[in-house]
Amino acid sequence: MSELIAIFTSTELVLGIITFLTSVVAAIVGVGGGMILITILPSFLPLNALIPVHGLTQVSSNLSRAFFGYKDIQYKVIPKFLIGSILGIALFAGVLSFISLSYVPLFIGVYILLSLWSEKFNEKIKRYENYYLAGFFQTGLSMVVGATGPLTMTLLLKDYQDKDKVVATGAILMSLTHFLKVVVFIYFGFVFFDYILIIVAMIFGAVFGSFVGTKSRNLIDGKKFTLILKVLLSILAIKLIIDILLKNIYLLF
Repeated sequence: MSELIAIFTSTELVLGIITFLTSVVAAIVGVGGGMILITILPSFLPLNALIPVHGLTQVSSNLSRAFFGYKDIQYKVIPKFLIGSILGIALFAGVLSFISLSYVPLFIGVYILLSLWSEKFNEKIKRYENYYLAGFFQTGLSMVVGATGPLTMTLLLKDYQDKDKVVATGAILMSLTHFLKVVVFIYFGFVFFDYILIIVAMIFGAVFGSFVGTKSRNLIDGKKFTLILKVLLSILAIKLIIDILLKNIYLLF
């Protein structure tokens, strides 16, 4: 009994709550939850576990969100996206061998700021406006930066005006992205069982958050919520960048 109490008063509980909140965000606006989570996790997990644990948690978050909105999923885009994803994961998996894990938070922070505020960056992304290339880059890049949802959401927003269709379809596509990523990390030898309590707590929070967010989607002003989300993400991304730069400056001296 005392061991159970210890579990639910430690890191697992905190991460479960954080994952719940980020999953609610993602279920309401379609993106942002995974990005918030990936900027927070470096404070709780070692760098080698950051993207694998995040990926497995996001499988549950996105898959549950897709399940709760299954009637709105546009299934015709899935085969194209999946083909691109398989090619992307095969290519980008090799990049991990040449990247120092200590710089992963820096990549994440820069990517988030560019995707939120740089029109030129987003214009370049928009050039890849088909589901083959969206799958290729979204799944491939997720091996390095973790959360790449905006790549596909931009395309879905153009093709579908219905918010529920965009959120549900985006969720199933992100499920594929994170699932393939998890498979690759298992192949590389990452032992998810070493973080089993954290993963269980985060999965529980993710699924419950998807349920609450789906039910709340039409109760919140999307424009105001999106603006608040962008500001919050920017603050977290800047913190990631500053922390990694200060750490490297400290090592120099």
